[in-house]
Amino acid sequence: MEPEPIPTPQPATTLFDQPAWSSEAERVDRELAAHEHRMTPGDLESIPFGTDETAAPRPSGPSTRLASFPLREADDGRELRARVRRRRSVRRALRAVVICMATYLLVFNLSVVRGSSMAPGIHDGDRILVGQWSYLLSDVARGDVVVMRYPVDPRLDYIKRVIGLPGDEIRMSNGGVWVNGEQLEEPYVDELDDDVHYFTKVRDEHFFVLGDNRPHSSDSREFGQVHRDLLKGRVDVRIWPPSRVGWID
Repeated sequence: MEPEPIPTPQPATTLFDQPAWSSEAERVDRELAAHEHRMTPGDLESIPFGTDETAAPRPSGPSTRLASFPLREADDGRELRARVRRRRSVRRALRAVVICMATYLLVFNLSVVRGSSMAPGIHDGDRILVGQWSYLLSDVARGDVVVMRYPVDPRLDYIKRVIGLPGDEIRMSNGGVWVNGEQLEEPYVDELDDDVHYFTKVRDEHFFVLGDNRPHSSDSREFGQVHRDLLKGRVDVRIWPPSRVGWID
């Protein structure tokens, strides 16, 4: 009697074979993936408009907030703009000063009067402004107070008043001055010189000048007529002393 063969058990088959090298962690991941929700078009319609699909849920633990600091007044730009405005104002003021100084040096010359030949209108020590370009735009007029080079020594400057223009006839007698036959009104003269008797006719391009302090003035009665080229400029303003600042008549 032959022995019955022992049946050999067949290996069980499954739909998903588990590789022998698979770890426990990978198995758990596959089980979670089997239960993962697959989104359908209906799910999309149920999401409210504007919902952040990728936003993580707020943690249930204590919330963490960023520290907030109040903005200082400088943070809004006002202080910066104020500094810029101040710098611009300073630069404009400096430019104005430079322009004024350049204009002053080009147009005016500061002179100090020495002597009393122009008293009482102009005193010894007065500071005056001489317009160096005065006669580029206008002609010399009778009564102008001018700074001129001394005809005898052009290195020296004199200050006098123009009395006679080219072509004028000048006569001086008994303290008075006649120009072309008419007596000249001279409110700027305080003391007359009664001893002077003088007559001349002013040449072309020349002027007859006198000092206001007639008894104590060296002028055209002594050194003659003054050529136009010797005139340096007209005097209009006295800037010193403070009590006498103003226009010169």
